Amino acid sequence: MASESENAHVLFHSFSTLSVISSLALGIFCFVADRLLQISFIQQNDWLRALSDNSVHGVVGLWSWAIVIGLKKKSDFSEVILAGFLSSVIDVDHFVLAGSLSLKAALTLPRRPFLHCSTVIPVVCLMLKFIMHLFKLKDSWCFLPWMLFISWASHHVRDGIRQGLWICPFGKTAPLPYWLYVAITASLPHFCSFVMYLTGTRELLSTKHGVRIDV
Repeated sequence: MASESENAHVLFHSFSTLSVISSLALGIFCFVADRLLQISFIQQNDWLRALSDNSVHGVVGLWSWAIVIGLKKKSDFSEVILAGFLSSVIDVDHFVLAGSLSLKAALTLPRRPFLHCSTVIPVVCLMLKFIMHLFKLKDSWCFLPWMLFISWASHHVRDGIRQGLWICPFGKTAPLPYWLYVAITASLPHFCSFVMYLTGTRELLSTKHGVRIDV
């Protein structure tokens, strides 16, 4: 059991200078990337627009998780890549709902696909946590529900600037103001890190990574 001073140290480093700078840089990246996506030759090509947009989702997801774990050693990069993949792979549900590999069909759906329902995020994360507990994987894979949360949540928030958040079965919100999207994206890693601290997950992560994690 960690002492009060150790807990205070972990909590303090949840908002370290480096992590705050990284979050500000993430917010700037979001702004610049979204402006670049508005370039006419990207907008005029469906495949280029879709791939560029999905790539930004991936970068935001991996960047967010990198802030959480701090990138202390080379093996951490595999986690960061996985976070980016999880943030991007959600868009596969467009093709699933379309029942086709046609990009045109995937972009002209009559409704939003199931993985874009924000209610799915806590449900899947809790189910994953339960499965890990059932198979006694809660220590070595303790990061996975949190990685999934931050990867999918960042994707949903970014999509929210165009269509709002779909919170089934209650309906959807109005489109998010752009400044709110950037603010949420930049602060999400710190929120996630703080809740992980409260639930004791940060202590397990520190042991897993072999060092005290400064986020």
